[in-house]
Amino acid sequence: MENHEVIRFTADIVVVNDDRDVLLIKRGWAPFEGHWALPGGHVDAGETSVQAAARELAEETGVNVSACDLEFSGLFDSPDRDPRGRYVSAAYTVTIGSDVIPTAGDDATEARWFPLADLPANLAFDHERIVTTALYG
Repeated sequence: MENHEVIRFTADIVVVNDDRDVLLIKRGWAPFEGHWALPGGHVDAGETSVQAAARELAEETGVNVSACDLEFSGLFDSPDRDPRGRYVSAAYTVTIGSDVIPTAGDDATEARWFPLADLPANLAFDHERIVTTALYG
């Protein structure tokens, strides 16, 4: 008998400004409520992962970028990356101006820039790995 698991598809985005700061959101609900994370979320029906990344960024931070400006950083599919079950995430990277001021929205209670050399400890999910992969390969 075959064992099928439900796999959910998400998109995350590493936003870096000209000063090499990384944009993070503080999660408003579980899992990892109150932890810092990358902007991102579920890929909706009828959209691509890159469209979802741009949409989630706008919804959670008020920062608007064009999907065509996003660079694919990798696919993250470790079976234990999310305590809710199996989530596969396509990650993207974009660099924007240092004058952009984020505003928390959607499920984010806060959105702000962090120096790359001083990111918060214990980022949600595997987001530290996503940042490292996106920026250092």
